[in-house]
Amino acid sequence: MTSTATPADAASTQRGVRFAYYGDDFTGSTDTLSSVVQGGWRAALFMKVPDAAQLAAFGELDCVGVAGTARAMSPAEMDAALPDIFRGLAATGADVVHYKTCSTFDSAPHIGSIGHAVQLAQSVLGSQPAMIVGGQPNLGRYCAFGNLFARAGQQGAVYRLDRHPTMSRHPVTPMDEADLARHLAKQGLARIAGVDVVALSAADTNARVDAALADAPDALLFDVLEPSHLVAVGRQLWRQAEKRGPLLTVGPTGAAQALLAALPASGQGGVSGELSTGAKKEATSQGSANISAGGTAQAATAHAVSQTLIVAGSRSPVTAAQIRHAEQAGFVSIELDPVLLADSQSSLVPLIEQVLDALRSGRSVVAHTTFADDSHGRTAGFTRALAVGSGRLVREVLAVHPLARVGLAGGDTSSLAVESWGITALTLAYILAPGVGVCRVHAAGHPLDGIELMLKGGQMGPPDVFEALLAGT
Repeated sequence: MTSTATPADAASTQRGVRFAYYGDDFTGSTDTLSSVVQGGWRAALFMKVPDAAQLAAFGELDCVGVAGTARAMSPAEMDAALPDIFRGLAATGADVVHYKTCSTFDSAPHIGSIGHAVQLAQSVLGSQPAMIVGGQPNLGRYCAFGNLFARAGQQGAVYRLDRHPTMSRHPVTPMDEADLARHLAKQGLARIAGVDVVALSAADTNARVDAALADAPDALLFDVLEPSHLVAVGRQLWRQAEKRGPLLTVGPTGAAQALLAALPASGQGGVSGELSTGAKKEATSQGSANISAGGTAQAATAHAVSQTLIVAGSRSPVTAAQIRHAEQAGFVSIELDPVLLADSQSSLVPLIEQVLDALRSGRSVVAHTTFADDSHGRTAGFTRALAVGSGRLVREVLAVHPLARVGLAGGDTSSLAVESWGITALTLAYILAPGVGVCRVHAAGHPLDGIELMLKGGQMGPPDVFEALLAGT
């Protein structure tokens, strides 16, 4: 992924950008989009660094995002893709440039290396410590004394990450280390200082942060255990942004939530720590929603659609349970052959016809590889090919049987499938559940222009999330 914008183009168009971010997968990118819109910022999520004309088409923006696939990249692939993106984001004039990671920080030295990406950002933005925000409470992600804990599913127990029943067994990047400083040291960030929950609650937090930064660490890691900590972290981020520009932040959407929770008096803050399932917030940007004079997103109610199509590539037990729940609710469940789907030379006509037959009967469809043999999963390039094949399936089905709203489940599936479509941008339509946004596709002249698209990570959403997508509830 390379930049199409020159710094002069971007800077001349954008004067008021507060926050510019790159998401290392699409589902996480849309989670950040959801949070900044909920917090009152006008935002658009582009598929590549936008040029001046693309920015102008969306009007004045507070937040510019670029959705990417760095989570599935090798360091060499990052070297080719990320520097231009970081230059483009910096050229917007944003106060903060954010490298958005998965909320579980799952990554490895050879694939999706957060440490390598941070070093590339520092080489572009100038030598400075990266500000790492370790938690995101509304998704059940908690960082305490530098160790990461994560809830299993939406209502499950909280586990230290190296004991998490799913993340410790992730098929590509199994997390065997909960200490984020140790985890990221393996990826090149050898000197990470910490701001723990004790320091965040102290009367002299500013002095403690300044003392930690005086040793010029590679990064500064902030604990986050509860929503109130986001305010304390946000204050420190804005303090540092005033001293250096743009500030480099790293981590999940919690970083954006912290900035919004502690937004200086000139802006409108207020990110709630929890968002109830099914809560809806109208999105921003041209053609997506209305923004009040104060810049706050207006509430709206999503409408039901007659049918939907979900394609699921995640092998998470959470997604598996959601598929079973949809089956019981009357969705047609179609098990896809992952080998056939991943073969770019194979005809997908049999799979397409199977999906179309179900849709023509008036029913909704969940098509999946979740329960299929995963013996090919560790073969080089297979995950990418499978995701691209999933995107191809959705695109070709919709060319014959248009739908107003569809969904993709799985981080890699969502990222690589949507990237293969060649669309321009996404804006938020509404928030379906914590970590699950429904976006509107912007792609002038493209057959997918205007559809609503749910992008859901494997761990995200309640058991009835697919039915909720259909019902708009």
